[in-house]
Amino acid sequence: MPQWRRTLYTIWITEFFAIAGFSFVGPFVPYYIQELGVHDPKQVALWAGLTISAQALTLAIMAPIWGALADRYGRKVMVVRATFGGAVLMALMGFATNVQQLVALRALQGVFTGTVAAATTLVVSVVPKQNSGAALGSLQTAIFLGSTLGPLLGGVVSDTLGYRPSFWITGALLFLSGVLVSFYVHEDFHPADGMARSKRLDLWQAGQFLFASGGALGAVFVARILLRTGTQVISPMLPLFVQSLVPAEAHIATVTGIIAGASAVGSAIGSPLIGQWGDKMGHRRLLVASGLAATVFYVPQAFVHHPNWLILWQLLTGLAIGGTLSTLTALLIQFSPPGREGIIIGLDSSMSALAGAIGPMVGASIAASVGLRAPFILSAGILGLGTAVVLLWVQRESSHPRPNPG
Repeated sequence: MPQWRRTLYTIWITEFFAIAGFSFVGPFVPYYIQELGVHDPKQVALWAGLTISAQALTLAIMAPIWGALADRYGRKVMVVRATFGGAVLMALMGFATNVQQLVALRALQGVFTGTVAAATTLVVSVVPKQNSGAALGSLQTAIFLGSTLGPLLGGVVSDTLGYRPSFWITGALLFLSGVLVSFYVHEDFHPADGMARSKRLDLWQAGQFLFASGGALGAVFVARILLRTGTQVISPMLPLFVQSLVPAEAHIATVTGIIAGASAVGSAIGSPLIGQWGDKMGHRRLLVASGLAATVFYVPQAFVHHPNWLILWQLLTGLAIGGTLSTLTALLIQFSPPGREGIIIGLDSSMSALAGAIGPMVGASIAASVGLRAPFILSAGILGLGTAVVLLWVQRESSHPRPNPG
């Protein structure tokens, strides 16, 4: 078996554990906020948006820095840093006594974690370019399978043991991920020419690469921000929307976990499948189709009155969103200069995190002022705009040669 396949399989397992851990608590943050003493629905929505955005904002600041360090010192050490850092911080969240402490710890989480960006950088640095779409799709499968089982198990644990043990279990899963990477991932790392001699992080080179690509990278980044924002608009209010659909005596965390898991199942199927199709048919074409499908599938969710319908539409939406993730990332790698993938992926993670900070706050504000159904329509509109950017400004892959890093 080639070394790159062994690395991919190991990272697949460790990222599955890491994402399952994060997903153990992610969908239930609004319920934990209620347990911490915030009970007004509008305030819960706003605090939930702030809690999600705090982590995304600090991640947006730190991601390109960690990416540049990965290009200089290696990608494996970044995965170890992200997993062990997340283990400590998630465990501490289980001891929070008020919502302000939770927000502060979430902000620190964004500073020290970022397992997806770290794992993606490691994978793309070892996988042959002709296999990048399938490999990234496979990694997305691990991410979404973790996102599937995490909410399901987290919902059961939260309904039976409470929300605090869920944070501690997350910390344990992240610790296990760090151990696996430390002992089973081998990286024969050599920095790109000039990187080892550089006395600075050369983050400014990312801007040069945007121009060197003929505008292709810039257009992909704009599409990433819009598509990511569209999917994040509903994140703080979805648990509250589910709460409004089910009887008071229902196991609310379990129901929410099933709905969140349905979206993850769709993404776990769509990401590798559409990513593999993209290797053969062109990633841009599949990205446009996936973005349009996601736009259409969000609209009916604003009108459902039973959680079973929400499960169905979340499954279909997840399928389309999974396709946008793998195809966008594959396009990004295709336009990235060899040896500088860490900087570009770090910048991409920063863009995604910035969208992850904007989306929840916009969604929370719309939910608090207009109602819990309005964010679904807003999500569809933003996703449609992001798809239009791809259609109009991201040219076909064959028209842009891979930039020369020299």
